[in-house]
Amino acid sequence: MPEQAETVRLIYKMFLEGKTTQGIANYLIEHGILSPAGKKTWRSSTVASILTNEKYKGDALLQKRFTVDFLTKELRINNGEVPQYYVEGSHEAIIASEEFEAVQEEMARRKELGRAYSDKAFHSKIICGDCGGFYGRKVWHSTDKYRSVIFQCNQKFKNENRCQTPTLTEDEIKQRFLTAYNDLMGNRSTVLADCELIRQMLCDTTALDAEMQREHDEMTVLSELMQTHIKKNASVAQSQEAYALETERIEKRYNAAFEHYTALEAERYRRVCKSKELTAFITMLKKQPLVVTEWDERLWITLLDTAAVKRDGSIVFRFKSGIEIIK
Repeated sequence: MPEQAETVRLIYKMFLEGKTTQGIANYLIEHGILSPAGKKTWRSSTVASILTNEKYKGDALLQKRFTVDFLTKELRINNGEVPQYYVEGSHEAIIASEEFEAVQEEMARRKELGRAYSDKAFHSKIICGDCGGFYGRKVWHSTDKYRSVIFQCNQKFKNENRCQTPTLTEDEIKQRFLTAYNDLMGNRSTVLADCELIRQMLCDTTALDAEMQREHDEMTVLSELMQTHIKKNASVAQSQEAYALETERIEKRYNAAFEHYTALEAERYRRVCKSKELTAFITMLKKQPLVVTEWDERLWITLLDTAAVKRDGSIVFRFKSGIEIIK
């Protein structure tokens, strides 16, 4: 349905422009846009559900729910009781794949902030080069004609060893980011080539997959060995002390294999996420203008990782590709 598709695109656009799910819900209510259920009210959870639904990028995760009883038609959420199947390109997409991935990454980043994210949290990517804490928005002379808004380290006056990083105005930060962005885009072809090379070298999982398979095979063998060991003890008289020692030996080998497998799995997940992040960065970068003169919140959110303020007042803009530009 074209109207609903436009609403979905609007939700994704607003989220990547810095809005919260509740802020988006409020906007939709104020503008009389109906929810998927045809209601005038929107909930934050409904917006979040739309932002995480893979169907909007043309994919489908089958059997999210399953029928418990075919007579009563009772449905339950599938928590692993039955297999799930992920189908890519199963239907026409409403949201581009790279935009969907950018939203997932931004949602994860906001959850990891360690504090509530707000619509005005432009500073959620600005960190102190001294303590690593976030910069916060402060108002000076709020009641007189000298009123001004500045940003400084939130921990600046909370510790004995005060952070020596300076205060900055919002305009200063934004202007320096635009300069850093234009520098980045001045070498776009080189940046894109480097990003693709990094993705291929650092995100490859071939060796990890082979090592995980070896550990999986080891665990399978050990599980079978333990079952044989237990059955033998149940049918043949033997020293229980020897039985306990052998049980402990098999368990130690299994636990070691499982621990290594878990570590490999975590590393594989990290590489896959990084690969998706770089792929999305490459795709987004190709679509951006070479020169930008006016502030664009979307560029700040989708391309920038952090902006670290140093003692000398310079800012290290670290882009999601890993490239750092100092301004």
